[in-house]
Amino acid sequence: MNNDSNEFVSEDSCCLQHSDRKSHHSDNVKKNLITRLNRVEGQVRGIKGMIEKDVYCDDIITQLAATQSALNSVAKLLLEGHMKSCVLERIQQGDMDVLDEVLVTIQKLMKK
Repeated sequence: MNNDSNEFVSEDSCCLQHSDRKSHHSDNVKKNLITRLNRVEGQVRGIKGMIEKDVYCDDIITQLAATQSALNSVAKLLLEGHMKSCVLERIQQGDMDVLDEVLVTIQKLMKK
């Protein structure tokens, strides 16, 4: 798996304006993100199974922490790609409102 976050940056990767927002990640980036999310999905199923089998609580909490970390990793990659492409392009076009959008997004990510 390629963890190189620079693969997010491409000339046509900018998100479109609010009404038509879409991300345009390369196939390699999509594959990387989907692989990570599939792993998270498996972790969640494993946690569910642990609860059904009455596994010791501390062991379940450890797995929950690992799953949260994996999700945070996906969010970090998406945010980095977003900032290096969509946000940068919008700033270059003079759209400074994007900064408020990014701050709200970061606040959402930091909530626990």
